[in-house]
Amino acid sequence: MTIDTGTPDTDVDHTDASSATPAPAPTPDLERALEAILMIADEPQSIVSLATALRSPVKAVRAAIDRLVADFDGVDGTVRRGFELREVGGGWRFYVRDEYDTAVTDFVASENPSKLSQAALETLAVIAYKQPITRGSIASIRAVNVDSVVRTLAGRGLITELFTDSETGAINYGTTDLLLQQLGINSIDELPPLSPLLADGTEGFTSDFR
Repeated sequence: MTIDTGTPDTDVDHTDASSATPAPAPTPDLERALEAILMIADEPQSIVSLATALRSPVKAVRAAIDRLVADFDGVDGTVRRGFELREVGGGWRFYVRDEYDTAVTDFVASENPSKLSQAALETLAVIAYKQPITRGSIASIRAVNVDSVVRTLAGRGLITELFTDSETGAINYGTTDLLLQQLGINSIDELPPLSPLLADGTEGFTSDFR
């Protein structure tokens, strides 16, 4: 007599589900996480890079960015902030609203000491002679991190963002009219030749540099 064991004809996967590596969970409060990241970002951040960092779908991050922009702009009855979330060069970054530029400039000027540090002076010289130049190129020439120094110089109104590279998103910096006034010159072309002041006359600069 044949006994039915009850075993089905189909194959059964006996893999232990507990051994599988779970996928990283997305950040629960996406908008607050985006605020935190963008608050410390020195360069515009793309939607893709933000989505990767937060382990969230690109579509969800894009929608969260749109909600933040509307919130900061005072849409639907919210309070319009003194800063804005702006897309520049394919990425997103916080900026002071134009109408508050003077207030921020005056505050920074009153908070900072009158003299620049040696590191700031060296960085300012690199920007003045090599402009337009990116933060990465400045760091390469000086062989140190220049993020805080660049922020200081920008806060003093001595340098400014000239444009953002459309391919890399890197911001290019240059000097302002305020620096010319401080130096007592009419044009950046009046800066003295730099090559004679360098150890070998060329380090960190092109051979045709002044």
